[in-house]
Amino acid sequence: MLGLIAGDIVGSPYEGRPIKSKKFPLFSSNSTFTDDTVLAIAVADALLNGGSYAQTLRSYGRTYPKAGYGQRFIRWLKSDDAGPYNSFGNGSAMRVGPVGWFCNSLEEVMEEAKKSAEVTHNHPEGIKGAQAVAVAVFLAREGKSRKKIRTNIEQLFDYNLSSSLKSIRRNYRFDVTCRGSVPEAIIAFLESSSFEDALRNAVSLGGDSDTQAAIAGVIAEAYYGKLPANIKKELFNRLDADLEKVVREFQQKHVKKSNVYFLTNLLKLDV
Repeated sequence: MLGLIAGDIVGSPYEGRPIKSKKFPLFSSNSTFTDDTVLAIAVADALLNGGSYAQTLRSYGRTYPKAGYGQRFIRWLKSDDAGPYNSFGNGSAMRVGPVGWFCNSLEEVMEEAKKSAEVTHNHPEGIKGAQAVAVAVFLAREGKSRKKIRTNIEQLFDYNLSSSLKSIRRNYRFDVTCRGSVPEAIIAFLESSSFEDALRNAVSLGGDSDTQAAIAGVIAEAYYGKLPANIKKELFNRLDADLEKVVREFQQKHVKKSNVYFLTNLLKLDV
């Protein structure tokens, strides 16, 4: 989950101020966590404690009301009785990363990702976006090669992951739909050479930079292993104590137990 938060923070200064280059400072005074981080930690909390996704998301959203939520989500937050609003936006995909670490089979990942999404994003594309990200995290955590991750995501979700970042970047614009942003974020990971490179790839698309970097980052963490120390330090410097507590508990219980996969990653061949 640290990869997700790092991507959110790194991408935050460029949301609405797009860049089409990988050459930018990773952190600045404007780098901060946003709704991607808050709601992903809410999902982690719900998984840790068996809580209701709807109730936990509302609790976190109301505790951090200025994190940058969309208008439809804000209306949902304000009502205890509001149901899902058929969204196909990437809000379901940005928060789902912890599911890929928590679950222990592909079938469980698919089902849990659906549950986490459909309390708000019950449109088929909103559910599919969440499932695709969670599955990518799970496969990376298992030590699958980039080629196998690409093939599985394409086959399961009918996403085209064959385009290059260079070709996408040329005409890509801000897009908050799952269909228009999740495949590109996954490609940012697939073309990466390191964890940091995955974040730079995602931001350089010039789109929904914090969310796409969060998605690329959460997959990259599962694939590459531990975050670089400088990125991890900057990340924790920007979290408050309450968010940090949940993050550390989740890392301890559901990420460190997967370190065997990190050893597998060292021997991985893209075949």
